[in-house]
Amino acid sequence: MTTPDQFASVRYIVDDVQAAIDFYTTHLGFTLATSAAPAFADVIRGPLRLLLSGPISSGARTLTDGSQPVPGGWNRIHLIVDDLNAEIDRLRAAGLSFRSDVVAGPGGRQILLTDPAGNLVELFEPAQRRATRTPAS
Repeated sequence: MTTPDQFASVRYIVDDVQAAIDFYTTHLGFTLATSAAPAFADVIRGPLRLLLSGPISSGARTLTDGSQPVPGGWNRIHLIVDDLNAEIDRLRAAGLSFRSDVVAGPGGRQILLTDPAGNLVELFEPAQRRATRTPAS
């Protein structure tokens, strides 16, 4: 069992491991830990280890019931940002795609970004961070 001081790992099935590495390291602040592209890589940001499993990886093999893991489900990693509007502007300027518009609720605001395989990344600005910024920021 993973101990509290170890990384929390999430596996994403991706179509192109190198494109996924480039996306997460270039745009979202992850660092490359290991790469066995085109099969697999893992990238790290803080306590999160994101496993990027390509079509030839063991994580993408057909299951015994015949179902096939595919990218682009609704589960997602959740990254907290200080300024959601600035992040949206930065990522749009880089040509990245969003799956949703900004959604606001009592806890804060969020938007869903898609990686090259269609997996979701939720960018979330907590309400308390928004309230502590000055209007000019």
